[in-house]
Amino acid sequence: MFKKKSLALVLAVALCMTLVGCDYEIRKKSDSDSSPIYDKEVEDKVEEINGYIDAYFYFETDENLQEEAIYDGILAGLDDPYSVYYTEEEFADLMEENSGEYVGVGAVVTQGADKSVTIVRPIPGSPAEEAGLMAEDIVVQVGDVEIVDQDLSTVVDMIRGEEGTTIYIKVYRPSINDYIEFDVTRRVVENVTVYAEVLEDNIGYIQVQQFYENTDEEFIEAIKDMQSKDVKGIIVDVRDNPGGLLTSVVNMCDFIMDEGPILTTKDKTGRVIQQYDSTAEESLDIPMVVLVNGNSASASEIFAGALKDTGKAELVGTTTFGKGIVQSVLPLSDGTAIKLTVAKYFTPAGHDIHEAGIEPDYVVELPDGMESAVNVKREEDVQLDKAIDIIYQLN
Repeated sequence: MFKKKSLALVLAVALCMTLVGCDYEIRKKSDSDSSPIYDKEVEDKVEEINGYIDAYFYFETDENLQEEAIYDGILAGLDDPYSVYYTEEEFADLMEENSGEYVGVGAVVTQGADKSVTIVRPIPGSPAEEAGLMAEDIVVQVGDVEIVDQDLSTVVDMIRGEEGTTIYIKVYRPSINDYIEFDVTRRVVENVTVYAEVLEDNIGYIQVQQFYENTDEEFIEAIKDMQSKDVKGIIVDVRDNPGGLLTSVVNMCDFIMDEGPILTTKDKTGRVIQQYDSTAEESLDIPMVVLVNGNSASASEIFAGALKDTGKAELVGTTTFGKGIVQSVLPLSDGTAIKLTVAKYFTPAGHDIHEAGIEPDYVVELPDGMESAVNVKREEDVQLDKAIDIIYQLN
């Protein structure tokens, strides 16, 4: 019944051009617009529906909830899974998530085209990991609510809560074809997004799990630590990294790259909104390999594409997800917000990777058809083995 779908939505990590808005003129529809959304016919229909609700609906109504549903519907009508409406509480949660710390169970989740909510990974040391939740688990129930077609943000809101409280989570685990139940205690979760170690033969390994506000600082610190140990080369692992903040990934690329373009964003008319360039104040001259897979999306693809196009790194793994569009979070006057797809981005060589992805220099599949690298055992990680071989060759 359940099947893991391609990454379609990721809470708070879809590539954001800015968190305070963008430089577009905002205008209201006027009488001169040829096809207004809200005409007298729509008004009359809403009135008619409300009349039936007032007359026949058995339960109490919540006008605030109905109003929020209208705003949700406007964004849903765009037929773009990345354009969404945030209530005031959801917007606050988004800001908290991107800041690197929040109260919850500590699981990165995604939503597929069939609305199924899948765990990408439990954060190391989090309540989710301690309870036994695993990557590729499909969430089927939270508390007493069965997860059927709820939006991802709604599901995440149900999972989050006050520190010290317990939430019941039921998942379907494809690897055993069975359901498992958990009672997980919420607590403050720190989003440590960068993990670094020196492998045998003095090869640096840095895993970047997502791109938050603090990720660029953690990454640059890890690189400098590797340099102090005089490593032979560095492997950067962005497999299963669904993306994040544009500012963070640009800073990381700027630290590595020579002077030149990192990416260019263009609006729907083809107008260049912004070109992000490396300043060359710092650059890295060391053999480098980037590990990618089909779950490497958005900011991960900016990172991989920029380093591939400029010859700063070789790519190993499988074709990336192919999310080459940019969202902007636009706060509204009442404390709510919307996130809109506002642009496409292009790699330094001008490639449009949306719905195409980035082909690695060396295509290497994981054994047994595994799509995620989260649960792969070290001795079975042939992609990492290939990356190590390339570092040897580059020395």
